[in-house]
Amino acid sequence: MTATATRPEKVEQPEERFDFRGAIEPVWCPGCGDFALLNSIRAALRESPHIQRHNTVIVSGIGCSGRVAAYLGVYGFHGVHGRALPTALGVKEANPELNVLVMGGDGDGFSIGGGHIPHAARRNPNMTYIIFDNEIYGLTKGQVSPTSPQGLAGKSTPQWPAVEEPLNPIAMLVAYNVSFIARVYAGSPKTTTQIIKQALAHPGFAVVQAMSPCTTFYNTYKIWSKQVRQLPDDHDPTSREAAFARALDTSTIWLGVFYRNERPTYEQVLQARIDKLRADELSDDERLRRLIDSFM
Repeated sequence: MTATATRPEKVEQPEERFDFRGAIEPVWCPGCGDFALLNSIRAALRESPHIQRHNTVIVSGIGCSGRVAAYLGVYGFHGVHGRALPTALGVKEANPELNVLVMGGDGDGFSIGGGHIPHAARRNPNMTYIIFDNEIYGLTKGQVSPTSPQGLAGKSTPQWPAVEEPLNPIAMLVAYNVSFIARVYAGSPKTTTQIIKQALAHPGFAVVQAMSPCTTFYNTYKIWSKQVRQLPDDHDPTSREAAFARALDTSTIWLGVFYRNERPTYEQVLQARIDKLRADELSDDERLRRLIDSFM
């Protein structure tokens, strides 16, 4: 598949605020949870003072969420399946001043692209990854995904329900030590907006699992509406142990910020090494060699 890039029609002045509406209207199925998530993301961008059209890039993968950049009217790069994270990391390191967001689905993020998450976690780049999770492959007509519940009969296997247990994304993210971990639900738009704002403001790698029902192939509105609950007020988001305990409680779909830990970002560590090399009286070739060696 060929990667495509989009750009906003007009770059506004820094003091202007923009509604973050793209020129293209969404074409999702009626009732899709992605509509509500799109509106919450749009509101979070609008309410975040550091976010402007001219300094924001969305990198997306393949799936129903893959066209979000076009729907938001910011700079965007629509890449290949499962490779949104490394592409976004390249964008961020090429221009650390940009606000970089990554958008993908549960298949794109936890299947073919799942191996990129732990390495992004250990680097801790200052960017936000929102994973639209509908527990089904919606774009390709209803196959089971890595987060589909055991026993679900997808369109591709109607007489052979899923035999695998689903992944536990929040537990995985806690195990990877992602520095900001949250879960939101399309049916709670105001809370979703506030949590995404926190993710955007977090200095480091922030991952938000966004539960988004698919009304066509696996309509979970009635199921999830009975299971979702906000994390209790006494939950300590600075405790990795508490976050893991909540993640393992799969009887409830807990919503909110599971874990938050501010530590140096990849950009800060990289810049510190560059500054040190510049301070030494070395040739350009020797600086480059030492910089490369430091990452080997």
